[in-house]
Amino acid sequence: MSTLRKGLFSSLLVLLGVENEQELPPAAQRVPQDLPERLRKRIPQITVNVGVEIRKAAAANGGEFVEILVFPNEQTIASTSDGRYFLRVSDQTRRLLPDDLGRLMSDRNSFVWELQTTRVSASEVDKAKLDDFLGRIRASDRVSAFVKRKSDPEMLAHYLFVRDGLLTNLGVLWIGRREDRAALLHAPVIQAIKFDEKGQKVRKLVWDDFSLNPLELIEAVWRDVPDWQESYEFPDGLFRKTVPHYEETIVRELLANALVHRPYTQRGDVFLNLYPDRLEVHNPGLLPIGVTPQNILHTSSKRNPHLAKVFYDLKLMEGEGSGFDRMYELLLRSGRRVPEVREGDDRVVVTVWKQILQPSLLDFMFKADQAFQLTQKELIALGLLAQSEGLTAVELAKRLEIGRIDELGQWVNRLRELGVIRTGGRTKATRYFVAPDVLKKLEFPAGTSLKRIEPHRLDALVLEDLQRYPGSAIGEIHQRVGPEVPRSAVKRALDRLVQTGKVAASGEKRWRRYAASGKSIAPNG
Repeated sequence: MSTLRKGLFSSLLVLLGVENEQELPPAAQRVPQDLPERLRKRIPQITVNVGVEIRKAAAANGGEFVEILVFPNEQTIASTSDGRYFLRVSDQTRRLLPDDLGRLMSDRNSFVWELQTTRVSASEVDKAKLDDFLGRIRASDRVSAFVKRKSDPEMLAHYLFVRDGLLTNLGVLWIGRREDRAALLHAPVIQAIKFDEKGQKVRKLVWDDFSLNPLELIEAVWRDVPDWQESYEFPDGLFRKTVPHYEETIVRELLANALVHRPYTQRGDVFLNLYPDRLEVHNPGLLPIGVTPQNILHTSSKRNPHLAKVFYDLKLMEGEGSGFDRMYELLLRSGRRVPEVREGDDRVVVTVWKQILQPSLLDFMFKADQAFQLTQKELIALGLLAQSEGLTAVELAKRLEIGRIDELGQWVNRLRELGVIRTGGRTKATRYFVAPDVLKKLEFPAGTSLKRIEPHRLDALVLEDLQRYPGSAIGEIHQRVGPEVPRSAVKRALDRLVQTGKVAASGEKRWRRYAASGKSIAPNG
């Protein structure tokens, strides 16, 4: 009868006397006076290298319970007194096998790496990087007001950049000078390599001079690789819809994961391999113990928790365990396959595909979300079903990395109620599929309405009209663009285009005429 709670990067808190999924103990519950002391004596008898703090507490409803705070162990690995090792991953506890212990030792060393002090004084920092870090932290809405009020030295100590007047490895990595970052054992290096259809290298970019901290590395990779700016175009009523080959959010999340989760005690660069049909991110080291390619959507384990804390507070990555959820959602929204994760001998490879399976999926996913305000889980489930002819309960649970079929409810029940998906069969043979008439049920008009057109699209439409019909009055433009658009909106579009130099104007009031720049402004017709 206990509930486990854990903050993003905190010790493990066990609430003895509070049922799982409950916030409070029973109001009449009383804890024996000697129970905390008995627990203090008993836990060291059955464990090795486990540090705890135990106290009796009372809840707001008057019920009593016991708080057991389990401290993180940075130097050694905890075990039971009879030599068994267990690992807590998400909400599951599993026993470690002998083959797992070597990897666990490697992860433990990586964990310590962040906090090891260097010989660099806390005063020997890159001033620009220091100011940038402090400014971003104090502007972040993920950082509490209490932390923001700390002085600069207190802030550096809080984020463990400084210990005993010296920079830690984490401090050098983030605010250190180039020469000190280069002296770290394995400071991160990123290589972006583009391959052609035959697998031949056609371009290579390398960030290996150690002048950039992790945030600057991500910015540089996004800025310098031209492939991120490439996109598809699809018809969208009167316009063209632009869909990037690789979403910025996905690229940044992949880079953040690579920098945060790699073991910094292991040699190896991060590789971004760009093929004609896909992007592969190669990261040195294997997945943390307890995380596998089959459970990565729902399972997380922190290898470098203090570095991850900095990334989270600076909004460079999603919260613990939610980064892959976000990638699944964005890829399925754009009609693409979900990412593939695989482990090699000494690295983890994450693959995202460029190809959009069916352009119609883009429209379908957008309309379904717009009509029903779907949750992230519902969007993921709907995207998987939309890309298939239907999936059985077992198949869908496997795609969603769910261990039990009865857990599918939170993903699909509301979709069924809305009529977006249907089912056939029973229990494990239940088959889920997108309702054939779902688009008709969504009641989207067949025609294109411009009543709520976005300003940038209206600008493009007006400019295209003036390229065809230079010298037009606003009334003529309004009729051709669409009478359902408010005349005032057309006027604002013309003013914006004139201000930016894309359109020229001549005359005043009712005699005012417009033409695209470079065209004659003589009256049309």
